[in-house]
Amino acid sequence: MKLMSIASGSSGNCIFVGSDTTSLLVDVGISKKKIKEGLTKAEIDFKNIDGVLITHEHIDHIRSLGIISRSYGIPIYATEETCEAIEEKNELGDFDKSLFTFIDPDNPFRIGDITVEAHSVWHDAADPVCYSLYNGDKKISIATDLGDYDDYLVDGLKDSDALLLEANHDIRMLQVGRYPYHTKQRILGKRGHLSNERSGRLLLDILNPHIKAVLLGHLSKDNNIPELAYETVKTEVMGNPFTNDVRDFNLQVASRTECGELIYI
Repeated sequence: MKLMSIASGSSGNCIFVGSDTTSLLVDVGISKKKIKEGLTKAEIDFKNIDGVLITHEHIDHIRSLGIISRSYGIPIYATEETCEAIEEKNELGDFDKSLFTFIDPDNPFRIGDITVEAHSVWHDAADPVCYSLYNGDKKISIATDLGDYDDYLVDGLKDSDALLLEANHDIRMLQVGRYPYHTKQRILGKRGHLSNERSGRLLLDILNPHIKAVLLGHLSKDNNIPELAYETVKTEVMGNPFTNDVRDFNLQVASRTECGELIYI
């Protein structure tokens, strides 16, 4: 399988996951041009994308869904409540709503040779999910906008061979930053975003001896910096039973704005 972060941050998100014969996008919250540039880097033609998986309806995850749908007619997969919420987004323009396929959390489905399973999350959206994608004995998970986590989510993400995991904010930066009080409380709450520390603790719970890559994603522009996210998560996973060196599982930070390298699993 293959994984590439085209962009992952509070301003926009788009992740590529594929096999030898199936190509998928998880969220399309950046411009069509930026997505196309990322796919070109991976030598993939936009018209060969087999599906778009949507985690939830916030604009940083669906910004170019309208224009992509009008241009390519790619099937869109999301929960029914998320699809209904997307239909209310006037800024997307008109597009063919028959492209929607409703999915249910914990009910796996197939796109080409990839099996997809959605996991419910606590974020403040209509019916948000994250995803695990399987091909053969390989598993890639994309888990952002979590708010918090519990044993259910740990069980859904465990055994991943690669993982893009939210590390949205540093708590202290957020607390002293410029955001209004109600926004800070939303982000810090169970329906907001994972802090660096909480991200590290979740990673510690799902770390395994065969994981090949961990990308920290959805970093806040105002309340985090890549080096801080990396070092905080690194500290939280110290003492795990598998390795004392995070380079063994290729811990890295996904860029908020730039396309990362194509990772083969």
